[in-house]
Amino acid sequence: MRIGGFVKQSFIDWEGKITSVIFTKGCNFRCGFCHNPSLVLPKLIEQTPDIEVAAITEHLRKRKQWLDGVVITGGEPTLHNDLSTFIKTIKELGYPVKLDTNGSNPTLLKKLIADNSVDYVAMDIKTTLKQYEYSKICGCDNPNLVNCVKESVEILRESGIDYQLRTTEIPEYHSADTIAALKKKFSYCNYKLQPFRDGNTIERMG
Repeated sequence: MRIGGFVKQSFIDWEGKITSVIFTKGCNFRCGFCHNPSLVLPKLIEQTPDIEVAAITEHLRKRKQWLDGVVITGGEPTLHNDLSTFIKTIKELGYPVKLDTNGSNPTLLKKLIADNSVDYVAMDIKTTLKQYEYSKICGCDNPNLVNCVKESVEILRESGIDYQLRTTEIPEYHSADTIAALKKKFSYCNYKLQPFRDGNTIERMG
């Protein structure tokens, strides 16, 4: 597990909870508007020191009475084969876990839910579920990408756990019609539109 960032206390990453936030390194997407280039671009990943798992678990152990949960985000956490083991360590400390994901690894997502490893999942929906549009915004040429995202959506829908689907609005990619279509498609669930945050994006740092 390669960890590139750790926020000891956050009031905004899991609604209604005070959490610690763990940022894993690496992502299979190259969204130009991503504001975590140091966790995504290989040259920047290697310039960002790894944070030892032991240091994080020690902090969580000491702060148990002050924290309501732990958020694991990235990058893309589901790229890490040892994610399940890492989450198990956190759960053994008594913490609920929220996972942020891009939905590209439905197999692992399904396993984490089946194992009761995650209590809440926030999944990014980049745009309407059409292969060309999705690949363009993600900078990802996986021909099975949209099918994976669709499968992850259905896994969450049938899981019984709390989850949120969310889209970052980017004027370049999201017309009023696109936003209306997304709202309609995901009207059955907790779907959120979030504004683009300007800063050191992949497009600028790549």
